[in-house]
Amino acid sequence: MNPLNSVTVESAVDLPAAADISETRPPAPARELQPQRLLFKKSARTCQLMGVRIRAIGSYVPLRVVTNSELETQYGFEAGWIEKRTGILERRYAADDEGTSDMAVTAARRVIANSNVNPTDIDLVLVATFTPDFTCPSTACLVQEKLGLDAPAVDMQAACSGFMYALATGAQFVATGNSKLALVIGADVNSRIVEPDDQGTAPLFGDAAGAVLLERGTPEQGLVCYQLGADGAGGCLLDRPVGGTLRPATPELIAEGQHYLKMDGRNVFKWAIQVVTETIEQIMTKADVSVDDVKLFVLHQANIRIIDHAMKVLQIPPEKVFNNLDRVGNTSAASIPVAMDEAFEQGLIEPGDLVMMCGFGAGLTWGTGLFRW
Repeated sequence: MNPLNSVTVESAVDLPAAADISETRPPAPARELQPQRLLFKKSARTCQLMGVRIRAIGSYVPLRVVTNSELETQYGFEAGWIEKRTGILERRYAADDEGTSDMAVTAARRVIANSNVNPTDIDLVLVATFTPDFTCPSTACLVQEKLGLDAPAVDMQAACSGFMYALATGAQFVATGNSKLALVIGADVNSRIVEPDDQGTAPLFGDAAGAVLLERGTPEQGLVCYQLGADGAGGCLLDRPVGGTLRPATPELIAEGQHYLKMDGRNVFKWAIQVVTETIEQIMTKADVSVDDVKLFVLHQANIRIIDHAMKVLQIPPEKVFNNLDRVGNTSAASIPVAMDEAFEQGLIEPGDLVMMCGFGAGLTWGTGLFRW
């Protein structure tokens, strides 16, 4: 095995036992491939996609706030455990009658209002989600119908990396002239796929949606350098074992909770730290930029320990890193656009700025990109 393409995560960082965010998980279904060690399959491949700009951003978080104390009281979680290990203080849960498409539509309407464009000009709809309203039709088609758009619409499933995959895909359509105005959305209702009393996963996740509109920009605008990656060998570390065609949901499997999200927290944690630090460093090297050149780092809001450790390794000062994890939790595909919307509203992103985005999650997948605003 070429050491330049695969390294052991165990050698990447020495983490204390307290970093484990998933104490136990049920025995793996027989279909799963259980690697003896988790590998990060490095790739030297990077791409560039210029002449595209983000015209506007919009986001939506549900009204219901769920605090750590509420979860601790309701499910008997250890007091202070959530904040200590994740940095999360509260998260938002969708209303009982609110689906992924509803949140996506609200975020879309906000980005349309912020952009001052005619929605009839939108000619492409991409929705990144791994919590669709239905298996079919796609959530994107539901969004397209609710907004009354004349546009092709499709879902993209790369979990917490989904927005970066959708952003790069939408940018391709715009850069090649096959889309004049692309609506790219990241949305997930995570609260419905986690086991409520599972202390290792349930407290981490919240619900939200974020959206951007892409259009042609100047030659200097766009993805200066980016990388999309995947390592399917680690798929069993973060998955929903039941509900697909291989293992359809049955009353017995549902009773066992096998339809809920399962996570090997320790190994996912180690992998995430390595993928964040190494891909960001690689992108900056390929783009020939330094930390000083980047205005803001917007990482997937999964765990504050992942973010803090990566920023320490990369020697990035805290004021250059935007975090809203403490208030919204891990919102999966919505994480990056929701954070960017907040940062933009606070005046932290201006035309011409370089913004580093990095998403990582189930698949295992990652997407890291340096975007010139």
